[in-house]
Amino acid sequence: MSNYLTNRRKELGLTMKQVAQAVGVSEATVSRWESGQIANMKRDKINAYAKVLQVKPSYIMTGETESPSTVPCGFQPVPSMKKIPRVGRIACGTPILAEENVEEYDSVPEHWKADFTLICVGDSMAPKIQDGDLVAIKQQETVENGQIAAVLIDNEATLKRVYVYPDKLILRPENPNYEPIVIMNGESSNIRIEGRAVGFCRGL
Repeated sequence: MSNYLTNRRKELGLTMKQVAQAVGVSEATVSRWESGQIANMKRDKINAYAKVLQVKPSYIMTGETESPSTVPCGFQPVPSMKKIPRVGRIACGTPILAEENVEEYDSVPEHWKADFTLICVGDSMAPKIQDGDLVAIKQQETVENGQIAAVLIDNEATLKRVYVYPDKLILRPENPNYEPIVIMNGESSNIRIEGRAVGFCRGL
């Protein structure tokens, strides 16, 4: 633990004197803390010391595995990211021919569990998803009614809310200015759900 206190101070570029002044103690006291003599520390000094070293008070006393805080108060931690392929562009309005080649790779939050991304074209899914938004897709063959999915129809792709009924498939836009796409059973044998939309990014 004492090594951690010393190392943490050095990581932050602080001298023992600076720590002592910030906490309101002598350099000799800080030296004793760093050597492990912390059993009789007062609570206010523990809190002050923890603030200077940007760690939680419990870490000062126990040296357990809880990591030092690297996120300033009031900020959210940056999520873990992963790179996934961007596959063509997808129509939000009049469907366009789906491109199968990978254009580039995009970084998206890992917790989205997405497999690829697509760029939306058109405003049929506005205001939720706008023209030019990057949409992350989790590859799966089925979705629940009402979920937004990328759907291939006769090799053309579109992004809509999907509703599956015994006699038909309805692809419903978010924008009320567009009519839903209704496909009755038997009208097209080449329909495939590519995956479910799990996140999107704006302003690329």
